[in-house]
Amino acid sequence: MSYQLKKLASFSGRKGPLLLIILDGIGLGKQDESDGVYMANTPCFDQLFKGELFTTLKAHGTAVGMPSDDDMGNSEVGHNALGAGRVFAQGAKLVNISINEGSIFKTKTWGQLVARAKRDGQTFHFIGLLSDGNVHSHINHLFAMVKQCAQEGVKKVRIHALLDGRDVYEKSALDYIAKTESLLKELNQRYNVDYRIASGGGRMVTTMDRYNADWSIVKRGWDAHVLGKGRMFKSAAEAVSTYYKEDPTITDQYLDSFVIGEKGKPVGTIQDGDSVIFFNFRGDRAIELSRAFDEKDLKEFDRQRILNVLFAGMMEYDGDLHVPKHYLVNPPQLDRPVSVYLCAQGIKSFAISETQKYGHVTYFWNGNNSGYIDESLEKYIEIPSDRIRFDKAPKMKAYEITEKTIELLKSGQYKFGRLNFPNGDMVGHTGVPEAIIKAVETVDECTSKLVEVIKKLNGIAVILADHGNADEMFTIKDGKRIVSTSHSLNPVPFVIVDSGYRGEYKIAPLPKRGLSNVAATLLNFLGYEKPVDYDPSLIVFK
Repeated sequence: MSYQLKKLASFSGRKGPLLLIILDGIGLGKQDESDGVYMANTPCFDQLFKGELFTTLKAHGTAVGMPSDDDMGNSEVGHNALGAGRVFAQGAKLVNISINEGSIFKTKTWGQLVARAKRDGQTFHFIGLLSDGNVHSHINHLFAMVKQCAQEGVKKVRIHALLDGRDVYEKSALDYIAKTESLLKELNQRYNVDYRIASGGGRMVTTMDRYNADWSIVKRGWDAHVLGKGRMFKSAAEAVSTYYKEDPTITDQYLDSFVIGEKGKPVGTIQDGDSVIFFNFRGDRAIELSRAFDEKDLKEFDRQRILNVLFAGMMEYDGDLHVPKHYLVNPPQLDRPVSVYLCAQGIKSFAISETQKYGHVTYFWNGNNSGYIDESLEKYIEIPSDRIRFDKAPKMKAYEITEKTIELLKSGQYKFGRLNFPNGDMVGHTGVPEAIIKAVETVDECTSKLVEVIKKLNGIAVILADHGNADEMFTIKDGKRIVSTSHSLNPVPFVIVDSGYRGEYKIAPLPKRGLSNVAATLLNFLGYEKPVDYDPSLIVFK
């Protein structure tokens, strides 16, 4: 297949570079005290969002491949849509289809998992985020598989519950635990089986690290799930209730790991010969634990025991590195991302962020594939993230990202660059208003610096967000203020800063505008027509 593009007859681009600035988690909210973007002092955004070349984009639900418009967007699907230029059915939707049609239970991997677990003394384990946030996982997926285990004669199941408080209400763990315990009790009685919760912990301290930011998180999960090391309780509900009492300010995502035990012994460690499913469908926070199960020579931490188990992910979390080796649902096939076309035209580009979002401007942007498309034309830069709670350092690495980006722009080597400021999302997840406001103000300041450089270089800046978060710090329910740590369903900004703009184009009058329209827009700004099957550009030439 040829990846050559036709050049636009009416526009050949600007002399300077094209820069895409992704304001991760900065949506457009209610413009009241719940809206951290509105409450922040943002002179740059205030000016840009009033301009002629400003519009809004939909960044959640069906616009990014989620099952319904009740589903929030996230950075993974958002960057997939940005890079792919089209909307693909995403993880949650693919898993829903597979479970509803029953095809997941007809796969070779599922059959092998069940067969192994039915051997004498063996156990079927499920590890994953216990919530209905539908960003990394959904509790209904777990319930469907556990029910299927009972129907197929699996006698022993153990669940290792990672607690959310981030994509759902910050203190909702007890609700999800109660639903789980109720199902397990029903199955135990009906099928005469032994199904229990065995371990768990908050997602930000147990198991779910990403981008190699802090492997001690994975180690704590391994210790609890595999070795049975951790603070011991009689039940998961007792663990959570105890942690709440000991620290009334703590939220679910930061709860310490725990182990369920009887008579001083854990009730469900993972042993040789067992079956294990990581039931998260999103890849970024599932890759490291998958490696811990799959790799014999893992160097990142001392596992103490290398297990002989059959481990499977809900999906393949890294299509390039093939992690994990076994999985249940085929991931979305995101072919021909925009960078493939950029490289085919010989356009030199760079991508930069700090660790927390580095994979989003590389792996997810490139259609869930690791590595370079053409290393001779691309430069990827990762600035190490801090290893502390983000509300304690809300500026994160925004200044470092900015300074490095300015250096790259001024070098004159690159025609296109993309960067991600994680602050609005990562600090937004903490639910701390003062920190969220500071995060937004920091990104505004850094965006202003980049805009000035782009103007001086006679280039174009495209500024947008991948989803909302900081724009909804709390909601009101039954007259009470409920802290919101999840992504919002709000639209996101899209604005163009063009140093040479003379009215050659305008915002396209599309019936719907979403993140998938951005790739075609970028190609237009570089002087090319979009591929035929890409979604329409957000600009139209006069």
